[in-house]
Amino acid sequence: MKNMTEGSLYSHLWRYALPLILANWLQLAYNAADSMIAGRLIGKEALAAEGIAAPVMNLVILAVSGLCIGAGVFMSECYGAKDMVSFRRSLSAVMKAGLLLSLAIMVPGVLLTPAILRILSVPAEIFAITGIYLRITFIGIPFTFIYNALAAAIKSVGDSKTPLRFLAVCSVLNIVLDLVLLGIFHFGIAVSAATTVFAQAVSAGLAYRCIVREMPQLLPEKDDLKTDAAILKKVMNYGLPSALQQAVQPIGKVLIQSQVNMLGVSTIAAFNAVSRIDSFALIPEQSIAASISTLIAQNRGAGKPERIRRGFLTGIAMEIVYGIFIGIAVLFTGRYLTALFVSGSGNEAVIREGTAYLAIMAFLYVLPGLTNGFQGYCRGVGKIPVTILCTFIQISLRTLGTYMLAERTGIRGIAAASGIGWTAMLLFEIPYVFMHMKKLTDRR
Repeated sequence: MKNMTEGSLYSHLWRYALPLILANWLQLAYNAADSMIAGRLIGKEALAAEGIAAPVMNLVILAVSGLCIGAGVFMSECYGAKDMVSFRRSLSAVMKAGLLLSLAIMVPGVLLTPAILRILSVPAEIFAITGIYLRITFIGIPFTFIYNALAAAIKSVGDSKTPLRFLAVCSVLNIVLDLVLLGIFHFGIAVSAATTVFAQAVSAGLAYRCIVREMPQLLPEKDDLKTDAAILKKVMNYGLPSALQQAVQPIGKVLIQSQVNMLGVSTIAAFNAVSRIDSFALIPEQSIAASISTLIAQNRGAGKPERIRRGFLTGIAMEIVYGIFIGIAVLFTGRYLTALFVSGSGNEAVIREGTAYLAIMAFLYVLPGLTNGFQGYCRGVGKIPVTILCTFIQISLRTLGTYMLAERTGIRGIAAASGIGWTAMLLFEIPYVFMHMKKLTDRR
């Protein structure tokens, strides 16, 4: 556990963000490896089935993790205020609410899988195996929630390294099981989905074991298990808006993808490749924002507004420096990065499209760094509804910009639309945050 209400702000922010960066990169690498294994060892049908199921599960998982992110901010406040009773009761409350939510998603999801697939217009030849994969992954939602809730509790006390260990074990275990069961014993897609669920259950068990053995002061006691209406209300006030915010982005991205699909196979392939590059590039910015949230929440609980102000400005400086660095790196390596996803022979159009997209994005990467940093401040001070509004503004204008520009300017218009969305978001965030921060420091 790490008390972020004292000591070097830069050190706290960087040491907290680095394990998150590694964890998210590991998650992306694992997802790519899982798809490669399914495609190579089962066949292209399995690869397609997993690709179709991914947006559905991402929407669900992001909503569940959003609930935990919001609750984690409140737990950080409790920890900063040294109010461990409220901390334990908030963890108990989010576990109860989250498990009910998980079951409420899991049961209808399993029952309505065929209807979901028909809405998605899944081809008949892969309808059955996609249904099998999606149903089994729905069954794993409670395990996903338990891990995210316990990891949020651990992160809220300033420890972002321990969840990285759990994620590493989960990823390696899943890949090994896939290689053995699919590669040696030649099982099908049902086992591929089951290994993912099993690995999620293991990670949840490891997180619980860690709290019991290493952080017992975080574990709810008998009296904490009773539902505290005031605590539950606060947890939901933080958690539900965060869940909604996390769900907004993938919905917008589905709409953007529908416009990309009208631009031809080369553009679709290029956009899929550069989207993965974007994900790797943006993870450090998101992780710095998460560290800003935790630091601010702890210091808010401790009643240290000046440290909140300095911590936020330090985090923003880190976002700007990284945004410039990654922009320069992508500008000079964009063609080579795109080429990693396709062979050069016969795919020059894909590489050319991807390079054009990244050449524009290289000059824009500092913008999401800033938006993430300001979002981190809003979460840290409990202004979760503001983050929803800002995210809605960003994704709405990005989607609208894509529809207006993509048909005329192709993939370059899609990149430009991202810049439009981030700029509009900043125009709202910057005055709001600085006015709020001024009020916060004036109340000292």
